[in-house]
Amino acid sequence: MAAPARKPSFDNLGTVSQPWTAQLALDLLPERDGPRIEVIRGSVIVTPHAGYDHQDIEIELCYRLKQAALPAGLWVYAEVNVVSGDDLFIPDLAVLRRSGGGHKTMPITDAVLLGEIVSSGNRRKDLVDRPREYAEAGVPYFLRVDARNRVPGLVLHELVDGAYRPVVATAAGTVFAMTAPFTFSVDPAELLGDAG
Repeated sequence: MAAPARKPSFDNLGTVSQPWTAQLALDLLPERDGPRIEVIRGSVIVTPHAGYDHQDIEIELCYRLKQAALPAGLWVYAEVNVVSGDDLFIPDLAVLRRSGGGHKTMPITDAVLLGEIVSSGNRRKDLVDRPREYAEAGVPYFLRVDARNRVPGLVLHELVDGAYRPVVATAAGTVFAMTAPFTFSVDPAELLGDAG
């Protein structure tokens, strides 16, 4: 006789005795606004949303990227489920080869670019861990946004020989201009709504 199906609940975090997978988390944990729930190497990682500057940058950058990516046949999303094997990532922004419409998750193989906005409480994750994991999965581009001291800067990295190499880096007050995977430019200072 099969075990009774469990309802999605955070209570399931304390009852699962096997390594977590992306599918297990999607089946057993609730879908709602609240903390970010990711699965990395069999462990569930729960983090609260970052500060208001982070959210402001994310909304503005995703909006502007979406306007530039659509003519190139690419789709831009903020904080979506990206599955890589048994891992479940929620990058701050994702540029995909196909629309995620109607999907709960997308495979990492559909990602052209993944981006992280560096948070003070997650600097190692945003600067070291995620770029390494995305590179291992073969994501062609990685975008890092760092707004330390409320001065935004952007760095676009390209995957070369299995590791990311910076190709464009710009701080607030100058123009960040990339040509691949699509044409896009912005002064990073414009990403904070109340800057200036």
